[in-house]
Amino acid sequence: MKISLVAESRAGETRVGLTPDAVKSLIKEGWTVEVERGAGARSHFSDDAYREAGATITESPDGEVTVRVNPPTLEEVARVPEGSLHLSFLSPLLALDVVRALVERRVTVVSFDLLPRISRAQYMDALSSQATVSGYRSALEAAHQLDRFFPLLTTAAGTIRPAKVLVMGVGVAGLQAIATAKRLGARVRAYDVRSAAKEEAESAGATFVDLGVTADAAGGYARELTEEEKARQQAALVDEVAAADVIITTAAVPGRRAPILLTSAMVEAMADGSLIVDMAADGGGNCELTVAGEVVTHHGVSVVGLANPPAAMGRHASTMYANNVVKLLALYGHGEVAPDWADEVVAGTTLTSGGRVHHRPTAEALGVEAVPVAVPTPTETADAEESK
Repeated sequence: MKISLVAESRAGETRVGLTPDAVKSLIKEGWTVEVERGAGARSHFSDDAYREAGATITESPDGEVTVRVNPPTLEEVARVPEGSLHLSFLSPLLALDVVRALVERRVTVVSFDLLPRISRAQYMDALSSQATVSGYRSALEAAHQLDRFFPLLTTAAGTIRPAKVLVMGVGVAGLQAIATAKRLGARVRAYDVRSAAKEEAESAGATFVDLGVTADAAGGYARELTEEEKARQQAALVDEVAAADVIITTAAVPGRRAPILLTSAMVEAMADGSLIVDMAADGGGNCELTVAGEVVTHHGVSVVGLANPPAAMGRHASTMYANNVVKLLALYGHGEVAPDWADEVVAGTTLTSGGRVHHRPTAEALGVEAVPVAVPTPTETADAEESK
């Protein structure tokens, strides 16, 4: 069977779903690979490099498996072969029209947003790999945008105090932002509603801010705060926010709108010249004032809506993502599409198949019934093997 690597159509996107090295790995697994012409150009992977890896370059990909980073547009969905397998970051609740169109074409959709948070799935966790890139870039963007030094400097012209950075959200992105800001010499504090985040933040070099509001949930995630908890959280955050020179917000909920952490009133409490870098801008932002891809100035405070931060490091972000794709695709077959539906990673990551929606929140948003992934019986499995 054939895997198609499709060029990304999102404006400003530099990543690509597979690198030449990943193509080599897939061909060894028994797949045939075709690459849309120029797909890797913005990540500095040439068509010749893909040819040398064993791929065929084409103008019109039509494989049984499609790999890309971002969800397709409705126009692109029309070119996805019916009944095929599609892998990407779909963010289904933010792209319901695309999901609906894919269901109509009976496409099996695998979305990295839905990957179960279990130890066995770490090698496939593209959310974490791309969050690593995002956290690093957010700290660099903050250092670039701030009109003062990050580190302590003692010079003949006087002593420069270190910048005070507050990182909100101590997930993979937040930890990378902490570590990067710390390496740049800033004095870093960090906040998260998960109780386990304290040890993680301190190990990365930050002082943890305990506001007395926790929201631990299964799988290491944070549950949504109640309205009362949100009010307590924001009231307790006011002083921390006002004291910071830089705030980096990283709180995101896969496939959903990002939670609001910073209100306009909290921004107005910050000093003139302060900076907010909102890494969750693509999901609506953690700050009320955030506009994705823009810098908004409010009461002297700059709010940077950091859109698609991994695209700022297309080469390495693509390499990490492609490695995740190869690992996850192995669960869906070797040279042919033959998923092990009894595998919890396969069952959890598969959004749709055969015209059915398996992800309950997406099904509810579409107004259809959620159908659990069906595990073949031993008899059905034996019949399938005989038919081969």
